[in-house]
Order: sequence, then C-alpha cells, then structure tokens
Amino acid sequence: MELYEWDAIEKEQLNPLFVRQAIHGRGMTVARLRLSKGLVVPAHRHENEQITMLERGKLRVLVEGRELLLQAGEALVFEPNEEHSVEALEDSLALDVFSPPRADWQRGDDAYLRSPSR
Repeated sequence: MELYEWDAIEKEQLNPLFVRQAIHGRGMTVARLRLSKGLVVPAHRHENEQITMLERGKLRVLVEGRELLLQAGEALVFEPNEEHSVEALEDSLALDVFSPPRADWQRGDDAYLRSPSR
C-alpha cells in the first residue's frame, strides 16, 4: 500500500494552459488535470481505456467525430483506441483513470500534450 496526497505530487506544466499530476500503479494510472479555458488537446488515441470525471468546469469533447459537452459532475468512458480531442470551454478540473497504466506518459512520449493550444 502507498499513500499519496495530491498537494505533494509533482505538478507537470505540460503547456501554458495544462497542468498534470499522475499516480501510476501496476494496473492503472490516475491523473488530476487542470485545464485552463482555451486549452485544446488535439485528436489522439491510445491503447488505454479511459474514464474522465469532470469535477469543475466545462469541456467540449469530440469522440470519433461526435461532439458532446461534459459538465461538472459528469463522467465519460473512452474505449481503447477511440479517437478523441478536448477543448476547455471554462477553467476545469478533471480526474482521469486509465487502464493499463499510461506507459507513454512514464516514458515522456506525450508531445501532443505539450504543444500550446492552436
């Protein structure tokens, strides 16, 4: 067992509008994401199943070309390899859970997240 406190976990400033904190377990990754209004995460896909739980704010999400608005208190499940993009319509706080763990994040192979919004 390992205990974590979000306030003690490194905050990665991926770009001027995006801050990530992550905990990597053996079977999953949990991430706390701060998305500032105007952030655009470009279309991408990954092998991981993903559950996004929006704690605060509003996001426009495109999933395989289908648009939806995700609001505080809602959760969205992404299937593995499902193409998706995100735009922060308001300053937002999300918790994302991935299974299996995000090995690409652990390797630093996540350049698409590190570019400033377009």
